[in-house]
Amino acid sequence: MVVRNARVFSGVTRGRPAQAVAVGRDGRILATGPDAELRRYVGRDTEVVDAGGNTVMSGIHDGHVHPLGAGDRSLRPSLEGAETTVAELLALLGGFLADTGGAGAEPDGWLVVEDWNPVGLLPAGTAAHHTLLDALATRRPVVLVGGDGHNLWANRRALDLAGITAATPDPVGGRIVKGADGQPTGVLKDDAQDLVKRHVPEPSRAELVTACARVLELAAASGVTTMMDALVGRHELELYRDLAGSGRLPQRIVPALRLDAAQAKDPAGALAYARGLRREFDGVAGLRFGMVKVFLDGVIEYPAQTAALLEPYLDGSGRPTGNRGELYTSAADYGRLTAAFNTAGWQLHAHGLGDRAVRTALDGYAYARRATGLRDPRNAVAHLQLVDPADLRRFAELGVAACMQLQWAARDTWTVEALLPYIGPRRHRWMYPARSLQKAGARLSGGSDWPVDALQVWNQLRTAVDRQGAHGTGGLYRELEGLDRSTVLRMHTSGTAWQLRQEGLTGTVEQGRAADLVVLDRDVTRCPVADISGTQVRMTLVGGRVVHDAESSAGRTAAARLARGTSAPRPSAYASVHGGRHRACGCTGG
Repeated sequence: MVVRNARVFSGVTRGRPAQAVAVGRDGRILATGPDAELRRYVGRDTEVVDAGGNTVMSGIHDGHVHPLGAGDRSLRPSLEGAETTVAELLALLGGFLADTGGAGAEPDGWLVVEDWNPVGLLPAGTAAHHTLLDALATRRPVVLVGGDGHNLWANRRALDLAGITAATPDPVGGRIVKGADGQPTGVLKDDAQDLVKRHVPEPSRAELVTACARVLELAAASGVTTMMDALVGRHELELYRDLAGSGRLPQRIVPALRLDAAQAKDPAGALAYARGLRREFDGVAGLRFGMVKVFLDGVIEYPAQTAALLEPYLDGSGRPTGNRGELYTSAADYGRLTAAFNTAGWQLHAHGLGDRAVRTALDGYAYARRATGLRDPRNAVAHLQLVDPADLRRFAELGVAACMQLQWAARDTWTVEALLPYIGPRRHRWMYPARSLQKAGARLSGGSDWPVDALQVWNQLRTAVDRQGAHGTGGLYRELEGLDRSTVLRMHTSGTAWQLRQEGLTGTVEQGRAADLVVLDRDVTRCPVADISGTQVRMTLVGGRVVHDAESSAGRTAAARLARGTSAPRPSAYASVHGGRHRACGCTGG
């Protein structure tokens, strides 16, 4: 294949301008350069693609995503993150009950609803409690799964089936929220969610594989060619094996094997576990092992407030509380874990939203560096919602990747109403400090955290520049923390390739690299910043193989589903959900 008449964004500093890319039969880039120069690669059976003067660049590398989780979620109804009154919520749930079997599902058919907004009950301050769900005209167990992945709300029937009472202790890494009377409210946080989830019937393997294949098609239609799946265990690896075996795994996947809080205290046992999974699944085409994931804290937004902070949360009126969030693994334990895995050639990927969790990760990495003497282990901290300025320079000093999900970096309910009163303006200024990290020398990488957030790849890139995106109510410290366009493009290509140790294979458009490429419908290097959000992908290649062609029947279908499913992330009103219950998954038109 030769792609011509393009504006090639090579991602290579001081690379010469190019208008064409030649791809060999081995899936590698043969050459880049002027159109006239690359005509010599055009033969009788060469496919020639006219880019129409638009951008050709490396495929997007998503450094923190949960694609199989998106597939699983797509099998259930969704609240799409909407804010609702209790009456509106009950009306929606009543519709879902009818949609999922009606009276025939009584009394034991579970209703599981995705993308509940834990900060979205109106009027503001309304607390989730099982008695609200108990008002539904059903005996069925009802569970609302938070769109943030850290909260779950269950009715009394679900709590009873799970055996959760006032005497049930909090599991390691989670919390059963209890009221003043000591009784469970129905809200479960982080690893406590599993107390209920383990009782929910699983979809069939065939249903799940088909659903996951469909969402991977959406990722390909978005231009994503590599993904680091940030929450993987045996179940997910078995799904990947089935997808690869049936030819439905279009991306390169780096699975981050999830270690729980108990495993984080046992480096030898955790390493044996990871090695065992790698031995069992190492032959699956498309997978490359070498990463493990640890949750250091939860989420920062009110009312969850489980992210670990250096200073206490405020009460909403400026007064400090006694809550600094929850730290699931100590710096000492995390350091020993990191040292063991780095010595064995593995990388650590930490979930760190609060500034205390970020510091804990960095302290652990510093210990591992001293203990092992290794200078380039490529460990990472993901999310980085709040970073203390004293820690900015440590990313470069320790060679730690700053993996950021910057579609969140806009002014909206989540970053203002659910945060500013509870952390105060001094700390709020350090929300998602992308430019500050860059100026301090950190290596930036990018991710979506889909389906925690919507799969809107190009809006994600736009938001990293203007800190507003297509749906924000204003810029979030744009003058202080907005990035320039070239930095953002590199962050989501070569930056993440570096994080994943595959910069020698992908992430730039240059001779010898794998032809993981996207052909876009506009020139994202020059168009107005606001126009980046609407970018559509004409073609996606992985290893020279076309995995999305917008002009094919399958490509048109995937593009249409993508447009339906991502027209607005994080809806803020009941009206945006009512009558469109499946819009978030893109599986139907309504």
